[in-house]
Amino acid sequence: MNFFDRLHDRILTVDSIVSVGLDPDPERIPDHLQEYDLPRWAFNRRIIDATHEHAAVYKPNAAFYEDPDGWAALEETIAYAHGKDVPVLLDAKRADIGNTTRQYATILDRVDAITVNPYLGRDSLQPFLSNEEAGVFVLCRTSNPGGADLQDLELETGDAIYERVAALANRWNEHDNVGLVVGATNPDELEDLREQVPDLPFLVPGVGTQGGDAEAAVEYGLADGVGLVNSSRGIIFAGEDQGEAFAKASGRAAKQLKRRLNRYRD
Repeated sequence: MNFFDRLHDRILTVDSIVSVGLDPDPERIPDHLQEYDLPRWAFNRRIIDATHEHAAVYKPNAAFYEDPDGWAALEETIAYAHGKDVPVLLDAKRADIGNTTRQYATILDRVDAITVNPYLGRDSLQPFLSNEEAGVFVLCRTSNPGGADLQDLELETGDAIYERVAALANRWNEHDNVGLVVGATNPDELEDLREQVPDLPFLVPGVGTQGGDAEAAVEYGLADGVGLVNSSRGIIFAGEDQGEAFAKASGRAAKQLKRRLNRYRD
């Protein structure tokens, strides 16, 4: 089974399309966890315990783990999530050329899916695309305001760059393992992209603290019932001011988001 088949089964099992972003900002980890050798791992373990019944995937962002203790925490986090039967999507936005991108792609031996940057073209993504069992989410239309600086630029064909990226990703989907990252902050663009690439699942960030459109994220983010809506800070720091009860608050936030999104699912 490839990643999207496994994700389909996971979505049915937990009745959820919620992606929980595991972005353990060291400055926001509760004080009582700072005494541990790996505070980020201690934090993530408690978040996973509290949210796994509502999580379709966990999405750690590599930026929060790029130091020796961080990589150790990430390894423990991946193994623990897998122990709960939850897939792991690494938000790393990787791409390069030659042996560099081949080395980047070795992370797919440990995680189930990854985000990639299409700016360098197909050869920079080929080691990811050729892995038939892994999911590859191509950055297409991001939710940050500055994304428009490049993504909205119009080509000679009349298409915007993000629309060209969607068309290329659709062409690269030879193994049914490609999805798109499309932010929830512009529902009209979500709708247009869904019409353009009806078969690609979307990973939709921006519904949590960025205030994206939850209904549009569900209506246009899913392809044959498969897709993901991500919340990171809105879940993992929901109980930031609650001390040792922080994880319970995260569990409630994940459950609430699941219920909110499920109102719009077929």
